[in-house]
Amino acid sequence: MIASEDDPNKAPLLADGGGGLLTLALLALVAGALAGLVGAIFRLALAEADSVRNALIAWAHGRAALGFAFVLTGCGVASAVAAGLVRRYSPQAHGSGIPHVEAVLRGKLPPAPFLLIPVKFMGGLLAIGAGLALGREGPSVQMGASLAHLVGKTFDRRWADCRVLIAAGAGAGLATAFNAPIAGAVFVLEELVQRFEHRIAIAALTASAAAITVARVLLGDAPDFSVAALPHEDAATRPLYFVFGAFAGLVAVAYNRALLATMAAANRLSRLPVELRAGLVGVAVGVLAWLVPGLVGGGDNITQGVLAGTTQLMLIPAAFLIRFALGEVSYAAGTPGGLFAPMLVLGAQFGFLCGAASRVLLPDLNIQPEGFAVVGMAAFFAGVVRAPITGLVLATEMTNSVSMLLPMLSACATAMLTPALIGDPPIYESLRERGEPTEKRD
Repeated sequence: MIASEDDPNKAPLLADGGGGLLTLALLALVAGALAGLVGAIFRLALAEADSVRNALIAWAHGRAALGFAFVLTGCGVASAVAAGLVRRYSPQAHGSGIPHVEAVLRGKLPPAPFLLIPVKFMGGLLAIGAGLALGREGPSVQMGASLAHLVGKTFDRRWADCRVLIAAGAGAGLATAFNAPIAGAVFVLEELVQRFEHRIAIAALTASAAAITVARVLLGDAPDFSVAALPHEDAATRPLYFVFGAFAGLVAVAYNRALLATMAAANRLSRLPVELRAGLVGVAVGVLAWLVPGLVGGGDNITQGVLAGTTQLMLIPAAFLIRFALGEVSYAAGTPGGLFAPMLVLGAQFGFLCGAASRVLLPDLNIQPEGFAVVGMAAFFAGVVRAPITGLVLATEMTNSVSMLLPMLSACATAMLTPALIGDPPIYESLRERGEPTEKRD
């Protein structure tokens, strides 16, 4: 195990007295505010990068072959530089970063050097800005955890307190990434530590509240997605959500296995420099960006179109398959970027398709595909990550669709059950095992 002066899993609620707990809460407040500030700036930078990419693609379309080469080169170079930053300065910054944070909290790996923060910020900005199908939440979570660790070290806190702050900072990062403070705090307990610890719960709630307070000054307080008011589902349609959740669980299993297989295939090309591999992925993304610019990047625009019902139904199956493959390849490129946002895209698309099919097959029932899209976000997340409460709260906060809570609960139940029966492990558990050393270090 990584050296620590006490066992954090056995730390009592008032380990060093009420004053110590108050100090920890105050430090969590500072850590959350920093995570909210950096996460909000990161979101604003990504939005600007998307605008610049789209503007350059529009400009390049007027330059024929020269413009085509310009787009491919730009996407390839940006992706290669992002991977190069990770390889040279902070290997812990590759991918989502959530498995690394989990390994640190379990004492399997040491915290990353603080150089991770600028590497994760710039690498994520370059990779997602280049059009790779990666999420902003991975960088936000890992940067939030590192900022919180920095706060703990600055105030000379022992490892048990630093561990609490790292978890709380990670949750604050997720809260900022999706403007979802409750989901950020729940994520800490359900996924990162996978147990209820009073000290961590207090710190996580404090950090998420502070993060959102700061972030909303820059980002506003509107939900991430605008969804028309959805009526409560009637009793006749509720059994459908159990069935839908089972199908979502099957798709989640396929997603997990495809992601791990793609990463294994990328590892077999380890003789090639990681910059070259990432650059080739970037070039492929550039081709897609030239043809269909709306399908690349984090995908919030795609999710919004599906939830609003403005996307043509006939286009969704092809878009789903493209985004499914693009997400796997993008993550295997070795650049910074998360899985949550791409998962939400796939969940919304799959849910909308199932809702539309159900409405055709069962015309007598009051079925709204947009409602299935909201439920699909939570169910697919639950199937992939196995954190159903986080997925349920996240989808609710992002869409402000409280009326879909009961359908989400039903779908998440079977979306969790199906992979468990198949024996498919949660994605972050698999990624964490791939990234941990074979021997524990003291």
